[in-house]
Amino acid sequence: MRRILLRVAYDGRNYHGWQNQPNAITVEGKLNEAISDLTGTPVMVIGASRTDAGVHAYGNVAVFDTEMRMPAEKFAPALNTKLPEDIIIQESVECPLDFHPRKVKCRKTYEYTILARKTALPEYNNYAYYFYRNLDVESMKRAAVFFKGRHDFKAFCSAHTTTKTTVRTIYDVQIKEEKLAVGGRLIKIYITGNGFLYNMVRIIAGTLLEVGIGKRSPKEIPKLIIEKDREASGPTAPPQGLKLLNIDFGKSLKEV
Repeated sequence: MRRILLRVAYDGRNYHGWQNQPNAITVEGKLNEAISDLTGTPVMVIGASRTDAGVHAYGNVAVFDTEMRMPAEKFAPALNTKLPEDIIIQESVECPLDFHPRKVKCRKTYEYTILARKTALPEYNNYAYYFYRNLDVESMKRAAVFFKGRHDFKAFCSAHTTTKTTVRTIYDVQIKEEKLAVGGRLIKIYITGNGFLYNMVRIIAGTLLEVGIGKRSPKEIPKLIIEKDREASGPTAPPQGLKLLNIDFGKSLKEV
């Protein structure tokens, strides 16, 4: 038996998120179908990050077990012939049989994109949150610093979260902006952490947007974290602006 690791990119528009669900089309479900067809045996992948409906990815990770002797690097192109065009395997490698992508230390990086412009642009309708109001990006940057470190992020996760602990570590938060040739800006929020709660990145983005329009001060962020009140923090930003960029396992992952 072998364990194969896949790095998966996908456009989340047509899927009810990553996680397999009855009577719903999901990224995980499509992977299971393609791998089972290729190997000739039923396969259930183990995913590293369960992204929500409408959320995109460049580098989500999944592993599966197989007795098929195909070279590990050949699984990616073989599976891409069986997957829909909005799911593309970027890489396939063999990893240890005991490697579990949700039970090892890693660094996950998400990107949240905002189209700041008077009018929307069709190109970004499904890949950015169109925000017509003027944003003070420097204030957003000052607020973003307060999220860094190990905190209880209960105020920044959905009420439906079932995890045992809401404590997470954020290693870095950066906000970058790019002027568009046709006017307006793309504002991108990059957040790297050891893990994220349900809707956590989208709620942080929604809170930073409130800072950007002057609805709240950057100095309010530490108070929100300490008080752990979800109703006091910002709204959940829409899913189309969110993308899982990368999952770095570091020394936790050794290729075979």
